[in-house]
Amino acid sequence: MDFAYDARTEELRERLLAFMTEYVYPAEQTAEEERGAQDSPWSTVPVLEQLKAEARKQGLWNLFLPDEEYGAGLSNLQYAPLAEITGRSPQLAPTALNCAAPDTGNMELLAQFGSPEQRARWLEPLLAGEIRSAFAMTEPDAASSDATNIGTRIRRDGGEYVITGRKWYISGAMHPDCAIFIVMGKTDPEGADVRRQQSMVLVPRDTPGVEVRRAMSVYGYEDHYHGGHAEVVFHDVRVPVSALVGEEGGGFAIAQARLGPGRIHHCMRLIGMAERAIELMCRRALDRTAFGAPLARQGVVREWIADARVQVEQLRLLVLKTAWLMDTVGNRGAHTEIQAIKIATPRSVVRILDDAVQLHGAAGVSQDYPLAHLWASARTLRLADGPDEVHQRSLARRELKRHT
Repeated sequence: MDFAYDARTEELRERLLAFMTEYVYPAEQTAEEERGAQDSPWSTVPVLEQLKAEARKQGLWNLFLPDEEYGAGLSNLQYAPLAEITGRSPQLAPTALNCAAPDTGNMELLAQFGSPEQRARWLEPLLAGEIRSAFAMTEPDAASSDATNIGTRIRRDGGEYVITGRKWYISGAMHPDCAIFIVMGKTDPEGADVRRQQSMVLVPRDTPGVEVRRAMSVYGYEDHYHGGHAEVVFHDVRVPVSALVGEEGGGFAIAQARLGPGRIHHCMRLIGMAERAIELMCRRALDRTAFGAPLARQGVVREWIADARVQVEQLRLLVLKTAWLMDTVGNRGAHTEIQAIKIATPRSVVRILDDAVQLHGAAGVSQDYPLAHLWASARTLRLADGPDEVHQRSLARRELKRHT
């Protein structure tokens, strides 16, 4: 794509593309082999630690964080094309650059809302890649698409908070280096304003009463590279009142602030996945022969490839526009566009990946190609950070209001 990125972004893109070619792609097979040889599937494979060291050496570290004190100081518009590149190898590249969810959102949250003590204890080791973290919001017993439904209770008892509740699909919680949970629950469950009932507290993983019960699979995958997704139960867990993030009743607002940049990151990585799928489709179509001719000569295959290119170009421009709006008028001003990319990007990329799988036949659903895992990841993002229907509902309401 010929797009007028600024000089710093273009320089970082060139360095990151070279890093991917020289280090990341060759490490993909090695990582799988090392994963199979480990006693625990959740531990970081040695080759990933090597990638992290090389990324730090090359200055490709913490690129996601706009706060210059802690990160690279890039705007959303500058970081977006870099996130796209990492999406081409989502199992390795984001973690290698210390730019993987949920740590990215948690670091942004701590940088913006954490106290000096919280930042010193948790943000600094996260920025250094020394520990991992988890964000505990989703619950199995409530429709988590509406965050006001959360049932976990955070009760004040003197100088402590007592947390009781059950969470699931808590990303990163299975990783042995996961040291801290950011837990969202209700401190004022009977409050008149349903969006002021929630608060967030920091809960160290080794706190008595924290039970990481089991790993949750996603379309049969356990996502070992990113620490999996766990069911976690909090049995009367006690933390000091200093563990509160921000203020009581501020949990809902903090969650919304956390999700805005994350949706840009997810959508740009999805576009990177789509680009990898197009590349694999073209190679397969040119190399594979069926019924006496290369697949590339089949009309339906050409349609898949052409449609994929059109969709990717449209999506990229929409996401970049959204990133620019977030930088210039803020998340609130970009609300409609944030919802639009969250609706359009996973839906379109799932279709592109599905066509790529179809073109590869049995190989497309095998472990020999990344397509099956990419498809599962993209399909999951039609649920994560709010399902399509929630964003459609809100976007349509805003659109109708303009004509009322």
